[in-house]
Amino acid sequence: MGSVVISLDAELGWGFHDLPEPPRDRVEGARRGWETTLDVLDDHDVPATWAIVGHLMLERCDREHADHPAPRDWFQRERGEWRDRPDLRFGPDLVSAVRESPVAHEIGSHSFSHVLFGDPDTPEVLARAECQRARDITADWGFSPDSFVFPRNEVGHLDALAESGFRVYRGRTSLPEGAPRVLETIAREPSLLVDPSIDDRGLVNLPASVFCFGFEGPLRTVAETVWTDPMVALAHLGIDQAAANDGVFHIWWHPNNVTTDRDERRIRRIVEYVARRRADADLRVETMGDVARRVLEDGPAARANAG
Repeated sequence: MGSVVISLDAELGWGFHDLPEPPRDRVEGARRGWETTLDVLDDHDVPATWAIVGHLMLERCDREHADHPAPRDWFQRERGEWRDRPDLRFGPDLVSAVRESPVAHEIGSHSFSHVLFGDPDTPEVLARAECQRARDITADWGFSPDSFVFPRNEVGHLDALAESGFRVYRGRTSLPEGAPRVLETIAREPSLLVDPSIDDRGLVNLPASVFCFGFEGPLRTVAETVWTDPMVALAHLGIDQAAANDGVFHIWWHPNNVTTDRDERRIRRIVEYVARRRADADLRVETMGDVARRVLEDGPAARANAG
């Protein structure tokens, strides 16, 4: 039996705070995108893993974070340009909405402040602090996350993850992104399914299959006008493969990718199709944590796959 996993990088402003020129549409539309994504999933009873930046779970902070080993300028945008933008820096209301949903969503971690774990300039002490601070905050909320999604998918410092008590992370694969690769993938129909495995630290590596917003710009408009949304076609391909085979189709996006009505139509068409195939086929819809528990129960076989 195959399964579909949806994971979401939930970050509001924190996904962009280190960039010289943050994308205005995604920053300003981040809350709407979060709410829209949750509504679409809940409308179809489809659970997802919400990997949330830990800082969003705070109600307030001093903007200094003096006990955090990040470079002094790491929180500069919070102290300066976004000083009076709590809507970009905090989101306990949004986190509560996910927790209170009637759908069995999972809340995972996207670090505390979106530090890039794969950056060679990120020291071990900083990665450990990001993991531990995120876990401390979720403990204050009364739960302990199993799943971790690396900021910008830059995998690194896996020892810090394992020692902090996480069980599963989203790994990287050669994702079909950009118009030529997406169209080639749709035409060739290679397998988009991934096999989760246990790494040498005992963590489950659950690779991604497809980034939901990997075909954008003017070519997207042309494709939608003369044919269909290519990302919907690609997602349908992966969902059908999961319904017919073993393996996992793992699709992900940022809620702040959902900035327009047509973005909402894209995710709605994909989620609707997940629900439809779940009803008429032998298909599971799982969270990252669900997959980790299943894989860890099959430990020896999963380790063999990893080798």
